[in-house]
Amino acid sequence: MTEKTQFQTIADREVGLKRQLTAGQMSMIAIGGAVGTGLFMGSSFAIGYAGPGVLISYGIGALISLLLMGCLAEMTVAHPTSGSFGAYAEYYVGPLAGFLVRYAYWAAVVLAVGTEVTAVAIYMKFWFPTVPGWIWIMSFSAALILVNAFSVKTFGHFEYWFSAIKVSAIIGFLILGAYLVFGSGSPQYGFHNYTVDNGLLPFGLSGVWVAVIIAIFSYLGIEMIAVAAGEAENAEVAVRKAFRATIVRLVIFYLATLTLILAIVPWNQSGKGAQSPFVTVMQDLGIPGASGVINFVILVAALSAMNSQFYTTTRMMFSLSRGGFAPRAMGKLSRNGVPLNALAVSCIGVAFATLVSIVMPDHSFTLMMAISMFGALFTWVMIFYTHLRFRQYHSKHNKTLSFRMWGFPYATLLGLALMVGVLVTTAFTPAFKMTLIFGVPFLLVLMLLYAVYVKRAAVQVSPPQNVPS
Repeated sequence: MTEKTQFQTIADREVGLKRQLTAGQMSMIAIGGAVGTGLFMGSSFAIGYAGPGVLISYGIGALISLLLMGCLAEMTVAHPTSGSFGAYAEYYVGPLAGFLVRYAYWAAVVLAVGTEVTAVAIYMKFWFPTVPGWIWIMSFSAALILVNAFSVKTFGHFEYWFSAIKVSAIIGFLILGAYLVFGSGSPQYGFHNYTVDNGLLPFGLSGVWVAVIIAIFSYLGIEMIAVAAGEAENAEVAVRKAFRATIVRLVIFYLATLTLILAIVPWNQSGKGAQSPFVTVMQDLGIPGASGVINFVILVAALSAMNSQFYTTTRMMFSLSRGGFAPRAMGKLSRNGVPLNALAVSCIGVAFATLVSIVMPDHSFTLMMAISMFGALFTWVMIFYTHLRFRQYHSKHNKTLSFRMWGFPYATLLGLALMVGVLVTTAFTPAFKMTLIFGVPFLLVLMLLYAVYVKRAAVQVSPPQNVPS
């Protein structure tokens, strides 16, 4: 059996999804997932850890993201399927790896939905300070579940306009910020704000490295393009365009906005963590109604990220089911090609976030962020490792790739080393102590479930032979 035919048996399990997403929509899906709470809220925590050195932190995060996108682009162009990096891990590393990657990523994004909706409750306090957060969590979640339940085309339209609103707002913020810093002539604004309160690196390089964890959390979601490729109209063309456009936009958005925020408001004021630094900037400027407008934009950003995350978790659970790794009911499709049962079970994060917001209203966001991190970090580590195995196999068998990542194997190994470093660092960071406390037992439970219940029932596809270890 040839390599293409062997992998095709995995891809064929996921037939039935509608290929209706355009390249523009796919790019917006990735932006929708990656430009959300991580930028608008998480950046405040990152500034609190690193001060102005947060720019280095987000630069390192951008480098890791760029390397990851290169690996994913190469594998996705070769194998566009909704199982994506889970299917690649299953085929090039082994069935257990595919099982662990899919479930770890599914759990991470399910919990990330809870992070976003927890942030939504915080944003709504700007207008309704006395209304309990769980009311907003339930209301907005129900609306987005309905959007995802209709069809992938409906989802794509909503996500495109959600993302368009926040992209336009970020561009507007960049123009306003650039004018204040470079054109207003006001001595209040400028890069001298970088040196207040102990200078550029107030917490040293260790603070910069810890902030990389939050930077990675902020960039999480870019890998959604690979999942969406299974429902793209012209997968190879769409994937190429979307990957290139997305990484450029993300780097500009994150680094440029943070550069201006720190020049407008001193880091010890914008890094409080109690609200978005964007709102802090608008309040500091004193523009009538501006803080309300920016709060609305970051609310839309969080809803956009939630929308993308509902989509991704649903497709990952669908892939698990079609692979024999989850109940068959999760793989059933509606008339419109939507796996409704998979969507329903992927709402667990919303329920958990509702509970946490009631029990721990003051710490709900940081807790949800910490526990959602493990599965995402583990998945990124496995994407880099899978890419090594993918390339080794294609090189050994002289397979031609229509898209190749530059710098292999050094770029892939660098990304892998940096991600392992980030994952280990969470163990020594108080705010993220729950990442490994939750993640390691979770991974062990998954391995036990695979050994006891899944291994015999799963649809096994033999991995390619003679793949170097």
